[in-house]
Amino acid sequence: MSYLGVGVSPGNVPVYHGTFLKVVDRRIRVVELILRCVICGLGVLAAVLVGTDSQVKEIFTIRKTARFTDMKALVFLVIANGIAATYSLLQGVRCVVGMFKGSLLFNKPLAWAIFSGDQVMAYLTVAAVAAAAQSAAFAKMGQPELQWMKLCDMYGKFCNQVGEGIASALLVSLSMVVLSCISAFSLFRLYGGIKSKNGGRW
Repeated sequence: MSYLGVGVSPGNVPVYHGTFLKVVDRRIRVVELILRCVICGLGVLAAVLVGTDSQVKEIFTIRKTARFTDMKALVFLVIANGIAATYSLLQGVRCVVGMFKGSLLFNKPLAWAIFSGDQVMAYLTVAAVAAAAQSAAFAKMGQPELQWMKLCDMYGKFCNQVGEGIASALLVSLSMVVLSCISAFSLFRLYGGIKSKNGGRW
């Protein structure tokens, strides 16, 4: 995700690379773009699977409808994946524009902004998956000590679709964690590059 060349303004950092590091840099850019596309697609899929899920059950002439809004953890999951998909779409556009324009400068404030955004998204998606998985476990297995019934025995279709949505959201969170590591590497190697240049080793 870094940019190659020599900076001229105070906000830009010159990064000097050999041929091998240029190849590595291009591969990092490609991997980042692929991950952002995956997150965008799976994030939308997770939000749609959970957000459109519902099942009607008739109990003693009383019709009850199970929806994702009945569980706050699922609402959080839908919102978090919607935010992650939108964020990844915007960052993906930035990656494509940067690759086509052949940007040569890595702006440090921009690098920090990308790093911070990826970190926030990683924490958000992981927290959403953890909360939804816990709620899903209670719905699947119940809690005899608290006399909580196994809701999935009644709403099987609803639970199955929610499970698919959580699986998609899990892949989103894992991809987001990998992306946050890539953005951290791309940011902090700028400082290593400056230090090495000043030390006369590059």
